[in-house]
Amino acid sequence: MSYDYLFKYIIIGDTGVGKSCLLLQFTDKRFQPVHDLTIGVEFGARMVTIDSRPIKLQIWDTAGQESFRSITRSYYRGAAGALLVYDITRRETFNHLASWLEDARQHANPNMTIMLIGNKCDLSHRRAVSKEEGEQFAKENGLLFLEASARTAQNVEEAFIKTAAKILQNIQEGVFDVSNESFGIKVGYGRPQGQAGARDGTVSAGGGCCS
Repeated sequence: MSYDYLFKYIIIGDTGVGKSCLLLQFTDKRFQPVHDLTIGVEFGARMVTIDSRPIKLQIWDTAGQESFRSITRSYYRGAAGALLVYDITRRETFNHLASWLEDARQHANPNMTIMLIGNKCDLSHRRAVSKEEGEQFAKENGLLFLEASARTAQNVEEAFIKTAAKILQNIQEGVFDVSNESFGIKVGYGRPQGQAGARDGTVSAGGGCCS
């Protein structure tokens, strides 16, 4: 199936925050309550449409365990977008965000779009991190932000799509050289090389940045 662009994503965050469940909900529209720990890296893909443009998302789901951090780091290179996930019911996963972000800033391209996701918002009765804290962290670090639930699918679609809309906006504003695939962006079949689509106006697919 043809697409205008292919964007590579990476999903990062502590083990057990629901990274694999978010990916599964987005690609397969299902929730798997018992999920084996991700060993190394798993992969998923899906087509989305932004501003009536077909875009393929290629998503790498990484292991959260410290022992896999070196593998995870190698996937930062060549990622256009990252979903940084914490669990709203486990404060330590929120406390570790700064360390994940430092890793991302160190190993990824500086223009990578990062969406912060407070997962498991269906468990708000067990909430240990307020939404305001998540918003504040995102604002201070220039990240997009949403609370989501892989179980109920709330905001899962939006998280992936808003990230893509922001990347597309950056392409149209000339932030990326799309002929350089190390930015995690690939021009699709039949598209002109170079600043493809840069004259098509701005993104409107709910892609407003909250930073």
